[in-house]
Amino acid sequence: MAGADRADLMPAGVGGASGGDGTPGVAGTPGVGGTPRVAGTPGLDGTRRAEAARRAASAVWRIESARIVGALARFTGDFALAEDVAQEALAEALVTWSRDGAPAEPVGWLLATARRRAIDAFRRRSALDERYALLAGQLGEGQFSSGGRAAPGRPDDLPWDPDRIDDDVLALMFTACHPVLSPEARVALTLRVVGGLSSEEIARAFLVPTPTVQARITRAKKTIAAARVPFALPPPEERRERLGAVLSVLYVIFTEGSTATAGDRLLRPDLAYEAVRLARTLAALLPAEPEVYGLLALFELTAARFPARTGPDGQAVLLADQDRRLWDRSAVRRGLAALGRATSAGRGLGPYGLQAAIAVCHDTAPSVRETDWERVVLLYEALGRVAPSPVVELNRAVAVAMASGPRRALRMVDELASSGALSGSHLLPSVRGELLTRLGRTAEARAELELAARLCRNARERSVLLGKAAALGR
Repeated sequence: MAGADRADLMPAGVGGASGGDGTPGVAGTPGVGGTPRVAGTPGLDGTRRAEAARRAASAVWRIESARIVGALARFTGDFALAEDVAQEALAEALVTWSRDGAPAEPVGWLLATARRRAIDAFRRRSALDERYALLAGQLGEGQFSSGGRAAPGRPDDLPWDPDRIDDDVLALMFTACHPVLSPEARVALTLRVVGGLSSEEIARAFLVPTPTVQARITRAKKTIAAARVPFALPPPEERRERLGAVLSVLYVIFTEGSTATAGDRLLRPDLAYEAVRLARTLAALLPAEPEVYGLLALFELTAARFPARTGPDGQAVLLADQDRRLWDRSAVRRGLAALGRATSAGRGLGPYGLQAAIAVCHDTAPSVRETDWERVVLLYEALGRVAPSPVVELNRAVAVAMASGPRRALRMVDELASSGALSGSHLLPSVRGELLTRLGRTAEARAELELAARLCRNARERSVLLGKAAALGR
């Protein structure tokens, strides 16, 4: 687990899924409307028709891609083939819709087109298998089968069962987040096949080359095929264990969106809001899982502060300096409701629910000074028992400093430093520099803040650290 929150209360913040402003949480996603239609635009010139078709296809894909790929995966029994033919159908839509306008039922059009591509792939495989069978000699009946299931029913049947949609999307999440994949591959594959993001969008979000993302997705699909991972929901006795991988992927996606690891932007809101959307989908599909609601609450409560976390030119605004009137109060209410669902199960809060409870302390306080820091300390202690990590301990030290003063907190931070657990991270020297500042040890504080700035890869956080160091003079 990456940690609890990045407390901008100190220098530039500490933690994982947090707002980077002193608390974890996330606000609401942009609303998703109906499916746009481009048909009936004969007067548009070619360029405008192409742009209208691109917007329509993009909107349909972003909203419906998970259901489309999930239905195709169930239809074909082949996860990689389903994603490939769905992408081919999307590419064909850009050409056809530019010429003819978008159809009245764009999802059905994409499914039908992808299904035809899948059937063509089955036929090619079957023909190739028959040739192999002839070369190998007489085989028993059926032994030349490629393993792909023939299309059921009539040739024009669509692979769309309204009673199976939820199961398809859920199976897609569990497949994309399968433990057989590396964490990086799970994130890329989830954003691609469940979130509907392109390789270019994923690459921009994580500041890696597009070929790197494409390679991760390709390897992931090959790994799933080689491991013979079935496209199906895991049995109930395995689901909770596997659910942890799904939640972890969404947490990583949101964390990167709420405070970017590197680059010149503090926030990557599109990425964070995509994680919120996926968490909402997961909560709707698994309403009896309290930790899903704990994660959703964390996201909503953290994103609620996004509007106040950056200034007009993108500079970071620390929690103490934020205009709380800008916070998204509807997102706060959604977060509180989700946390209530997590609590009502009576099992006790898990790591995400505890982080959400910490976010509540921040989001409901009139100011930093009036925050219930004693409760925040207790919640971090509980989080440290449920999901121990050096970052959680660092965040606890921040809370202790606010509740009891910097001296005890500095001892805690020095113990962490001597353990070497956060060596190479800017988080520890940034917190230590703030504590030393409050203790009046100016020269040491400036050195720590300058070290944190050198280690920090995010330009906006680095600017905050350098500003604090400069304010201490020479």
